[in-house]
Amino acid sequence: MAWQRRSGYNKRARDEATMNRWKQVIGDGLRTHTDERRATEVAVAVHALNRMLELGRPSYLRVV
Repeated sequence: MAWQRRSGYNKRARDEATMNRWKQVIGDGLRTHTDERRATEVAVAVHALNRMLELGRPSYLRVV
C-alpha cells in the first residue's frame, strides 16, 4: 500500500476510471468542429455526467 501512495498509483487509477466512465456515457469523440461549439458540447456532457453520478451516488448516514 505504501508504494501506491509514493508512486501516485491511486490518483492515476482514479483518473483512468473517470475517463473510462466518460467514454462509456458520452462517447470517445467530439462531434462538433469549431472550438466554441466543442466547449459547449463538453460543458453539456460534463453537466449530464455529473447529474447521473449525483443520482447514483449513495449518501451515508452514520448511525450510533
